[in-house]
Amino acid sequence: MWNEQQTDNFQGMTAEIVTLKGYQGDEIHAYVAKPAGSGPYPAMVLAHHMPGWDEFYRETARRFADHGYIAICPNLFERFGHGVPPDVAASARGDGGVADDSVLADCQAALEYVNALPASNGKVGIIGHCSGGRHAYIVACRAQGFSAIVDCWGGNVIMAPERISEKQPVAPIDYTKDLSCPILGIFGNDDQNPPPDQVNQHEEELKKHGKDYEFHRYDGAGHGFWYYDRPAYKQEQAMDAWNKTFEFLGKHLS
Repeated sequence: MWNEQQTDNFQGMTAEIVTLKGYQGDEIHAYVAKPAGSGPYPAMVLAHHMPGWDEFYRETARRFADHGYIAICPNLFERFGHGVPPDVAASARGDGGVADDSVLADCQAALEYVNALPASNGKVGIIGHCSGGRHAYIVACRAQGFSAIVDCWGGNVIMAPERISEKQPVAPIDYTKDLSCPILGIFGNDDQNPPPDQVNQHEEELKKHGKDYEFHRYDGAGHGFWYYDRPAYKQEQAMDAWNKTFEFLGKHLS
């Protein structure tokens, strides 16, 4: 199990806030957690969910660092001001969400930041949950330099025509042909965003373009079943999905 490390394998870590040059040269903040030592270590970019740049993502970054990854989570909502994450997320929603181009540039900046660290092994993955899963998919399709993606129940990868907007001008599924790295998909069969039929469509599109993919679907789990602080949390399914995540990343980033 991923949470049963040898007692003599524990190591320290550092965590800090750094500043990146993101979309259109804007300065944005990013949370970085990295293992102590000289490495080399693989890295993960964390594309946060709609609830925002919050405690869940800082804890997730530290979990990756504890398992030997440099982890960076850029604040994709930087342009919506500061405050408690629910208020900032509400501002983002009220403005129609964050633009896909903005997310792409901010995550590209995060990739460049970790690749420039002396302890980096040059292999970087990206993970996102909910809207972050959608964003991670767009980034993995449109940016160069990622070696793996983990999409956790990314909603609106498939978009109805009326959902297309100036900020989200292309349904992510339409970028599938450009996906440049293996993908792990984690989904709950009780989820409605994406519902199982959209997960099926996504899988068929990946097959059509000959992509390296691995999808896992969990009975009894709905949207956000990793979120330990919410009623949606499903302990058994979440633990298994974390196992599969670390196995997948170990295969493609080590």
